[in-house]
Amino acid sequence: MKALFFILIFFVIGTAFWQFFKLLGLTKKDQVATEKENDINGWLMLGLGGFVYGLMLYSMFQGRVVLLPRLSASLEGEDIDNLFVITMGLILVVQFITQFLIYYFTFKYRGTKGRKAMFYADSHKLEMWWTITPTVVLSVLIIYGLWTWNNVQDLSDAENPLIIEVYAKQFQWEARYAGEDNQLGLGHVNFIKGINTMGVDMSDKNSADDIPVRELHLPKGRKVIFKFRSQDVMHSAYMPHFRAQINCVPGMVTSFGFTPTVTTEEMRLNEDTKAKFDAINELRVEEGKEEVEFDYLLLCNKICGASHYNMQMKVVVQEEEDFNKWLKEQKTLAQVINN
Repeated sequence: MKALFFILIFFVIGTAFWQFFKLLGLTKKDQVATEKENDINGWLMLGLGGFVYGLMLYSMFQGRVVLLPRLSASLEGEDIDNLFVITMGLILVVQFITQFLIYYFTFKYRGTKGRKAMFYADSHKLEMWWTITPTVVLSVLIIYGLWTWNNVQDLSDAENPLIIEVYAKQFQWEARYAGEDNQLGLGHVNFIKGINTMGVDMSDKNSADDIPVRELHLPKGRKVIFKFRSQDVMHSAYMPHFRAQINCVPGMVTSFGFTPTVTTEEMRLNEDTKAKFDAINELRVEEGKEEVEFDYLLLCNKICGASHYNMQMKVVVQEEEDFNKWLKEQKTLAQVINN
């Protein structure tokens, strides 16, 4: 595959040089393209159009296994997926039509003996339509996007949500659960000391039952509200399977929330997930590496430094009963510090 890629690159660069030297030749006087040359260029343009469409379809077909599963792992992610499908569908339709018209008319109206180009100064009617149509379409998309964003970000109607703080720093994530009172204690970089690496104010009464973890567990079917802080630079908390992402900004708290709907075990059985990991494991076996299985991940989607790619945290989605059992087994921050 790499060899084919390099051959295509070499072919494209060679064609570009060939066209460049041909353009230099056209600067000479009395250089007029013959009807045969116009005919060849017209057919080449038509062939280029077919090549572009073929490459696009090939990429869409071959690349489907590296994409995210079509199944969203959160309730709010379904709205994001609908917005994405509508937007991409519209883009593809417009792209398909406009590309076809460009290549087809370039071929149809290639240079022919006796044919003269018509000078078309302007048309107010035509200009009105190509101004109003995209304006209306884009306005509808923007309004729908804002409506979706507000639905996803509005956390005011959440009933008994689980509160989790995620702390970002180069190059790892830490997290703490709000504990039995479901309220997080105050946190600030000035309180970082020893094993209190998240800078939690232990004099705050809400901090006593906070539970620090290095792996996130989430209950299926219960709203989870995440609050993000950053210790050093700007990071971006990205949970792709839940269609959730937000920046972590030093000096302020950002937040988002979602309701997990698919457990880790259920997502491992999803057809898209299985196809993707079959392809990954096939490559790993060829390289003599162990096979891996699917896990949800919290990633940093901001290039925050040289080891940015290492910044990830495992996320486990499980039934609420299993989650409650796991949470009871964890030590509070006070117990961790005092031990």
